[in-house]
Amino acid sequence: MKSFAKTVGKIAIPVALQCMLQSSFSIIDQLMIGQLGKTNIAAVGLCGNFMLIFNVVMGAIGTVAGILISQFIGADDEAESWRGFTVSSVFGLSVAALFMIAGLVFPGNILSIYTADSLIVTEGIPYFRIVAFSFVPMALSTVVATWLRCTEHASIPLVSGIAAVVCNTALNYTLIFGKFGFGEMGVKGAGVATTISQLVNLALMIIGFAVCLSREKKKMHLSIHMQKVSFKEYLVMIMPILISEFLWSLGQNVVSAVYGHLSTDDLAAYSLTSPIQGLIIGALSGLSAAAGVLIGKQLGKKEYDEAYRDSKRLMWLGFIGAAVLGAVLILCSGFYASFYDVEDNIKHITKLILTVFALYSPVKVLNMILGGGIIRSGGQTKIIMVIDIVGTWLVGIPLCFLAAYALKLTIVPVYAILSFEEVVRLVITLVMFRKKTWMRSLS
Repeated sequence: MKSFAKTVGKIAIPVALQCMLQSSFSIIDQLMIGQLGKTNIAAVGLCGNFMLIFNVVMGAIGTVAGILISQFIGADDEAESWRGFTVSSVFGLSVAALFMIAGLVFPGNILSIYTADSLIVTEGIPYFRIVAFSFVPMALSTVVATWLRCTEHASIPLVSGIAAVVCNTALNYTLIFGKFGFGEMGVKGAGVATTISQLVNLALMIIGFAVCLSREKKKMHLSIHMQKVSFKEYLVMIMPILISEFLWSLGQNVVSAVYGHLSTDDLAAYSLTSPIQGLIIGALSGLSAAAGVLIGKQLGKKEYDEAYRDSKRLMWLGFIGAAVLGAVLILCSGFYASFYDVEDNIKHITKLILTVFALYSPVKVLNMILGGGIIRSGGQTKIIMVIDIVGTWLVGIPLCFLAAYALKLTIVPVYAILSFEEVVRLVITLVMFRKKTWMRSLS
């Protein structure tokens, strides 16, 4: 039990703190952009929808990197873990380049998918083109951070992340409002701040990465030719994650498009909830990261009973933590909404959406820990792909269209009905978890 708590603490706490700090600063950023009016809030929020697709694809690449690195570290095969690191880095950078090109060349076309409001599209295009340059450093940061967490150096991504969000916030204040002699740039300033902060994050993480290698007297073994996992097997692992994450994020974009066509007030209110939702999920995301590393290493060592036992411990921690944070959010939702310089109707809608989110948060967190960490740690990624497709496209999206277009409900009941897919997803995932077919050692 002591070893379990120590390992979870070394990974989960830094990851959770990093996610919470990033979300906290995102709230500050949102408050700054919120001073520019609801059109700018909506524009940045819609750009975030495309960035969500990029983030989940990078998350998939990071997940497979974590599976490979943690399992082969557990099996005492350092050379193969480095090969997994190299393949993941090359793949991530290639994908990032494609997303960057799309953001630079087709920003207006992409934003028009989400809204028919030409003013929102016009305001969003300059921001979109600037933040597109942040995709490449974000990709490399994802894989480097994964290696650091798998080797129990999670404090380095935490420190670099703190520096990045402080830089982002300071630059936002300076560039959005034209402080300290700079011209007022509005949402363009927010885009510049995001890109520079991602470069700072990568630079600091690489420095920490190099220091770790030097102190532990380790050498990098960079090669894209894995010996124990063929390229075909790598694709078999990553493609289901990419497909499921892409389809999930595409589903989120479809939902956002539905919200965007309800009303500008609804879209603005939903955009205001994103940072606080990220804060709550981020506070417990460390458990998902810890699950991927801890359970992955145990499977690499073929300690199957220990892996199953610790998986249940992690799930209970996540459920209790989410219930407590959800209760706090319900109590504070009105206070949070009051900070924004928007109409009272938008504040009211924001409060109601946060309340619904809080009620569903224990289920969301359990899905995150199980699907994002535990079950994927064995490399059986097809299971999660099937569950995600069923949850998002056979349950969530149909419910969303039914509520919005057939029943013609407003955004709060639409969001509540849509979120029921999380319950369906959890039931299926728990059945698969108890069958233990996900337990597999790559070594």
